[in-house]
Amino acid sequence: MSKILTIIVSYNFIPWMEKCLNSVISSEYKTDILVIDNNSSDKTTDIIRQKYPSVQLIENKQNYGFGKANNIGIKKAIDENYDYVFLLNQDAWVEKNTIGVLVELAEKNRDYAILSPVHMNGSVREKIIWRGFSNYTGLKNLDDYASLRSVPFISAAIWLLPVPSIRRIGMFSPLFYHYGEDKDYANRVIYYKYKIGYTTKALAYHDCDKETSYKKRMWIIRTYHLSEYANINYSFIKGVAYGPLAVIKKALISLFKFNIIDFKEYIRMLSFLVYKTHKVIKTRKISKNVNLENYYVE
Repeated sequence: MSKILTIIVSYNFIPWMEKCLNSVISSEYKTDILVIDNNSSDKTTDIIRQKYPSVQLIENKQNYGFGKANNIGIKKAIDENYDYVFLLNQDAWVEKNTIGVLVELAEKNRDYAILSPVHMNGSVREKIIWRGFSNYTGLKNLDDYASLRSVPFISAAIWLLPVPSIRRIGMFSPLFYHYGEDKDYANRVIYYKYKIGYTTKALAYHDCDKETSYKKRMWIIRTYHLSEYANINYSFIKGVAYGPLAVIKKALISLFKFNIIDFKEYIRMLSFLVYKTHKVIKTRKISKNVNLENYYVE
């Protein structure tokens, strides 16, 4: 059997802990489990130590965000010669066969750098595909069978990553704190001629279909444009067009519609992107000349 490290980045994990951890522990395909806690303010780490002694635990002294914290676990997987990394959000859980199905597909399809199950809506009782996953992939129902289907992007809530491809592509970019890091990674997967895919033979559940606040929506838009700015599949000029210039266009449209709230937010967004320009340039260079040391967290 391949050696797999399941990595879960946690922050105030208690509401989902039992579903998430028990689903991996009960998996037909056994993996080691590592929880990387981002300085939770609840009793997350105490409960893990008491109730889940088999789970490895790393306690960060500050909240590193999603990508940087995951890199700690990915580094461990690389250093300890794991074959795969299985990234699982703290608010997600898997069926018993999910990991095994993904590994079997990965073994047969070495050109895939990201493999995912179908992300189901974990917030409802009905078996419904999460709308975000449906938007990313075009999958509307499980009758649309796919043993393996290639897509441009799947969110990083539930990813199986082969370690050899990580060595080629790199880890999550430190340019992103939370959101956008998975889009940036997917862009690099495509740049290095790998594929991203999902299968309807494997299901997992994501408890995330809740109303998105205005602030969060704007944060997501901002990180999207940052990922486009840093996208190495584009020239730098094209990156500018899809990053800062696209935000200027949105600001002008908002002004034309007399939506002053959005206009002000887009101007702040533009200032952020301009401020990040030097880091975007550095990130683009690193992404084209991968040295894993650039991604490690000390």
